Amino acid sequence: MAKYAEALDDVFVALADPTRREVIRRLGSGPASVGELARPFQITLPSFMKHVRTLESSGLIRTAKSGRVRTCTLNRERLELLDGWLDEQRRIWEARTDRLEELVTHQEETP
Repeated sequence: MAKYAEALDDVFVALADPTRREVIRRLGSGPASVGELARPFQITLPSFMKHVRTLESSGLIRTAKSGRVRTCTLNRERLELLDGWLDEQRRIWEARTDRLEELVTHQEETP
């Protein structure tokens, strides 16, 4: 359980930055080189590489170097970790709202 929580923390930290979220969004449509990914941002390549390393260390992306080109690929399995956590939270909150609805409905029916 601790390893799961640590992995989830890493994913949330990585997704806390808008630049990294945009990189994830872009990689959703397929692999891209670091240069392609960095192009829309007004930051230096070394600064952008810090974002790439954060995403890679969180497990959200994988990189592979071929010659001088580093290509990034989205790791959809890591996103499933986040999806699972969100599903769990959704079930918890739906159960709570169901109980609240039942309580309110029951009180309205009681004279």
